[in-house]
Amino acid sequence: MPELPEVETVRRGLQPVLEGARIARVEARRPDLRFPFPEKFLERLTGKTITALGRRAKYLTMHLKGGPVLICHLGMSGSFRIETSDDSEMPDSSEMLGAFFHERSKSAVHDHVVFHIVSPEGARSRVTFNDPRRFGFMLFSEGAPDTHPMLAGLGVEPTGNALDGELLASLLKGRKSPLKAALLDQRLIAGLGNIYVSEALWRAGLSPLREAGTIANPGKKAKQQRDALAEAIRAVIADAIAAGGSSLRDYMQTDGSLGYFQHSFAVYDREGEPCSKHGCGGHIERIVQSGRSTFYCRTCQLS
Repeated sequence: MPELPEVETVRRGLQPVLEGARIARVEARRPDLRFPFPEKFLERLTGKTITALGRRAKYLTMHLKGGPVLICHLGMSGSFRIETSDDSEMPDSSEMLGAFFHERSKSAVHDHVVFHIVSPEGARSRVTFNDPRRFGFMLFSEGAPDTHPMLAGLGVEPTGNALDGELLASLLKGRKSPLKAALLDQRLIAGLGNIYVSEALWRAGLSPLREAGTIANPGKKAKQQRDALAEAIRAVIADAIAAGGSSLRDYMQTDGSLGYFQHSFAVYDREGEPCSKHGCGGHIERIVQSGRSTFYCRTCQLS
């Protein structure tokens, strides 16, 4: 499932086409995705101007003049494709396929929602949501997106300076679950997923198996560890966004090209390979935690 950097990459790809544009027409080629489309879905979108395209955790938010807000989730295989009136589908970067990329269908049978867009200058384009597995969804929020049940209760974003060592201490204090499991709790930190938690823990030199609450212990060592972890989380997310995300399974950007952060993975999906940390000498191991694969180096991630 796409994680925060992938969703942010999609948002940035859609933003130049959608923000300030008018939705001239919408096609819904089936009655539902994961959930049924909202009542009067087409009517409430048609003719509206898109004032902003945002992101909260792994959700896209399309703000419409006069409301409502359209909340979109990509699910496991959802993607947006941009086509312009004077060009065919924006070219993909098939010559640069990442090692982790798996070909997916672009068949029109999986094109479930099509937005016909008119820019302020009159240029026309189509933005198509394609989702073979139909695990994505589109729902309306009548008020601020954070009040919607899907977004209410989400934790702090792992971007910017709000996430620091002291905030981590307050979030994790008293928690006896493994550190990796706690970092995946969306009620604490919103948008962190399996790949980037593994990468951040490796950067910080922390074991995914340690008790989460120990990060909040008193003393200089614990403070250094939580500060390092906060910095690693922010950095790995920023690096992944800059690289356009990671192309695993179905994920693809809005122009059809692929993210490249998978080429920078230090631990994820590198079981048996030598650890790349200078002077470590260990090897990457794979374990299963709560049904999810965890990749780490037992040698340099002892603490």
